[in-house]
Amino acid sequence: MTEPILVIGGGLAGCEAALKAADLGAPVTLTEMKPAHYSPAHHSPLMGELVCSNSLRSAELASAVGLLKAEMELLGSAVMRAARATAVGAGKALAVDRALFAGWLDRAVRGHPLISVESRRVDELPRLGLTVVASGPLTGEDLAQDLMRLTGCTGLHFYDAIAPIVASDSVDTERAFWADRYGEGGGDYLNCPLDREEWAAFYQALAQAEHTPLKDFESPRFFEGCLPIEVMAARGEQTLLFGPMKPVGLVDPRTGRRPHAVVQLRKEDAEGRLLNMVGFQTKLTRPAQERVFRLIPGLERAEFVRLGSIHRNTFIDAPRVLGPDLRLVASPRLFIAGQLSGVEGYVESAATGLLCGLMAGRLALGQETPPPPATTALGGLLTHLGNTASADFQPSNINWGLLPPPPLPEKPGKRKTPKAERNRALARRALDDLLAWMRSLDLAPATEPPRL
Repeated sequence: MTEPILVIGGGLAGCEAALKAADLGAPVTLTEMKPAHYSPAHHSPLMGELVCSNSLRSAELASAVGLLKAEMELLGSAVMRAARATAVGAGKALAVDRALFAGWLDRAVRGHPLISVESRRVDELPRLGLTVVASGPLTGEDLAQDLMRLTGCTGLHFYDAIAPIVASDSVDTERAFWADRYGEGGGDYLNCPLDREEWAAFYQALAQAEHTPLKDFESPRFFEGCLPIEVMAARGEQTLLFGPMKPVGLVDPRTGRRPHAVVQLRKEDAEGRLLNMVGFQTKLTRPAQERVFRLIPGLERAEFVRLGSIHRNTFIDAPRVLGPDLRLVASPRLFIAGQLSGVEGYVESAATGLLCGLMAGRLALGQETPPPPATTALGGLLTHLGNTASADFQPSNINWGLLPPPPLPEKPGKRKTPKAERNRALARRALDDLLAWMRSLDLAPATEPPRL
């Protein structure tokens, strides 16, 4: 008899884990605390809710996250199927209609014959049975404390910020213009250009704006890949001009010149009625956000459908408590998936859920599963989670530095291999090694391998 699996949490990692395990033939019970209880960042009763962005980042194989998505598709990722089915235009990025995306995953989970969904909050980890803990970065206090007792590690956290969303019909398109950098893509970004004087006024107002104070128990440890806009501004003007407000690759059609700075807005839904302020995650007070962000040309009369905010994220000390197969050392029947494990980002969270679902599902069938090769993007995430050399472990997105360098032939004169060529070599090796690993497990690719 196949052993049943409990999945705690109905976010991307939990949905991915449940669907993969069930597809392998294991009966799954998924518990989701919504709609009876909501975290501070969630609002939809649907599973698979995206909170801080609708972007799953680059779709190009020449990027590490693009490679990770390709690997997930080969393994039959439900999150990637949902993303492809609900995609909206975003240039070289993969972005989705958030409501349609969550609806797709919610229906897939509830409609699977081997998955039963229970709407309840879990406050204590089971000590018996196969369990995938995918309760997310906003894991409830009781469950987090139980996890800390089980692992023996103290609570770790960082702060994740959310960018504002504006109604597209409230943006002044006499000033803003649709374009992608360097003309690549389908014109999926609405750009608000600033000249030098407008930039100076905006930067001064941002630097002096009021912040929402942290609670007494909070400490300002922000994830470097998702810094609040005001934190970046405090590091100096160039941080913004070389960061989210960089004007490179864009020409203002009103002037025929590159603007001094630019704010990009990206579609949040298929119809383009909602626009996300790219890179403008913030902890400014609500009045300060409306005052400062309306200094941006084109946003003078903006309707803010959602203002920015910031919330606490919880994660474990993975190198000390997690095994190479995402199982707790102290309790090998418990898998940890998603941001709770110490990865950062929607794609990375779903990827760990996919691995946990695969490993737990096969274990329920009496089959052990070795981790994917370290040369793959999936393996690179596990390398990060097992980095015992890091005394102060922090979450990370997938990046090329997590993969071992590729064996490339020496160039004449020992010139450094161009980055694009190196990345293609890394991607080719990763896909070859992943397919070999899958063959060793008798896993058929769910899609045709991409060509490089």
